[in-house]
Amino acid sequence: MVGIVLISHSGGLAAEVVALARQIGGAKVPLAAAGGTEDGGLGTSPDRVSAAVEEVDQGDGVVLIPDLGSSVLTARLLESPGRVVIADVPFVEGAVSAVVAAGGGASLDGVLAAAEEAWHVRKL
Repeated sequence: MVGIVLISHSGGLAAEVVALARQIGGAKVPLAAAGGTEDGGLGTSPDRVSAAVEEVDQGDGVVLIPDLGSSVLTARLLESPGRVVIADVPFVEGAVSAVVAAGGGASLDGVLAAAEEAWHVRKL
């Protein structure tokens, strides 16, 4: 199953979006939050993101979903075509879409495509 890592500047934000996505998409999806710095501050930590990738990687690939700025740069450090990919998507909507797709057994490309569809979902 494809793993998913949510990368945020805020540990609390990443953890809450993981909780939301698990409730909607199912508990079986390998999903991890990589938010904040080691000392609990705002920022991104390459070590935390790398550990999260290792945690969720079951051999079918990993989708990284960063929130903004340096989290994108951190994600790019770990990008590996065909194995670890970055989803350029709205953080919450993209995460939920990716988790639902992964829970349904989609491939790495399928999970990435489902996350990217979040750009087209209108609220009104």
